[in-house]
Amino acid sequence: MDNLSELISLLNTEDFNDFIKYLKQNNKRNDTKNIQLLKFIKTDDIKNIKKLYKDKKNNDAYHALRKRLQDSLLLFLSNQTFQNNANEANKALKLLVVGKLLYENNLEIIAYKCLVKAETKAIKLEQFSLLNEIYSTRLLYNHLHQKENFDELSAKFISNQEQLNNEAKLTIAYAQLRKELEKIIYKGDIIDLETLLQSTMNQYNISLDSILTYKSLVQILDIANEYAAIHQNYELVESYIESTYQFLEKQAQNSEHHLYYHIQILYYLANFSFRNLNFTQSFSYLNDMYNLMEKQNRLYYSTFYQKHQLILALNFHFTNHSQKALEIIENASKTLSKKVDLSIINDLQATYTMFLGQQQNKLALKEMSKLIHTDSWYEKKVGLLWTIRKNLMEILIHAQFENIDFALTRIKSFKRRYKSYLESVKETKVIDYVVLVEKYVQQPTVLENKTFQEKIEKLQNSTGQDVFLMSYIGWLKSLHTQKTPYEITLEMIKNKSE
Repeated sequence: MDNLSELISLLNTEDFNDFIKYLKQNNKRNDTKNIQLLKFIKTDDIKNIKKLYKDKKNNDAYHALRKRLQDSLLLFLSNQTFQNNANEANKALKLLVVGKLLYENNLEIIAYKCLVKAETKAIKLEQFSLLNEIYSTRLLYNHLHQKENFDELSAKFISNQEQLNNEAKLTIAYAQLRKELEKIIYKGDIIDLETLLQSTMNQYNISLDSILTYKSLVQILDIANEYAAIHQNYELVESYIESTYQFLEKQAQNSEHHLYYHIQILYYLANFSFRNLNFTQSFSYLNDMYNLMEKQNRLYYSTFYQKHQLILALNFHFTNHSQKALEIIENASKTLSKKVDLSIINDLQATYTMFLGQQQNKLALKEMSKLIHTDSWYEKKVGLLWTIRKNLMEILIHAQFENIDFALTRIKSFKRRYKSYLESVKETKVIDYVVLVEKYVQQPTVLENKTFQEKIEKLQNSTGQDVFLMSYIGWLKSLHTQKTPYEITLEMIKNKSE
């Protein structure tokens, strides 16, 4: 898919129609072909695209038309994002822009009020770069406001400069940490997260205690989450749960001033606890998270609703409340807004499919078919690890309902695409697992083989306590019993928790 096609794919039906109206308003000539091209690309109508310019000599004109359409779409998307983005940071930015405009037009009293409001919002969100521009503007026009204390404003500006400098260092450190994580993902490097974090901080002369804020903590937890996901082991980040909890306890009085980041932190904590089989603690974090989502007239409710519901459903599912879990996923999938990340949309669909598959419900096949994109698309848009898990689930579901040929085809495709990568990152147990599944699909009677059963047990012992890995093992173990994969998985969780 080319760049223009990918941009057009971002538009839902409403956006697409609005973009056509936008083009009509800006077209200065009636013979402009940009709307025709847009519709042809949207419907993948290659024949009509070729008819736009029949003469091969007009290739340059065709490519110029594509370029103009892409530029128009980029401008439309930027305007739409700015207009529709209701988050507090964007509101603060809008107030700053309006304030500057008002000052330029000699409306200094209203301008000053806009900048004060912008400052309040920016402080809550720890938007130091935005605050820098706000204070700089207020200093520039300070001579128009005799009642404003110049020294206090200057002190704010200087203090914020220090914060901005610390944030710049942290941004560089964060980028470095993510770069190191890529080495883990693609080169199989074994790196201890604590050591990596400390060495990176030392490299950029950063004291974690001095720069630890709600915003920086979110960045650290994001790294920790990625690190644990790569290793399929959330026990590796348990120390961060305790440290984060202590930070929140100390900052309790500032909670509502940093509402967005606080909600995000609780989301990470709920996920970490869930993955470590600490369901009670995860439910508690989710309850706190939901209460904060209700604050400030539900300011961030729609931003976090699907994320919250996904972890909530997973907790219910793996604590033997499967019907409740299904209902939560169904409801969350019906109320998707423009703010919902593509990764969450796909997570909801994949999770719903997994729930059905674990209970041997044939609806899983129908739901699986809704994950329609190619592996390369999912790798790019949702992530490599997610795509690997999605492939494993697809193989299991088709094998479960005896679509043998298709399952074997997917197994061969999986090994061809991911075997070398999994070997390079030392995740050979995934390959071992796929080999066992392949043997079963080719010859179901292998389940009675004692050696085969011992391999399953050995694989189970090497998976730790990651709940999703248990689900895969549970599926294999259920094959030589009368129990469903779900029942076996629940037994495994119970044994781990005791």
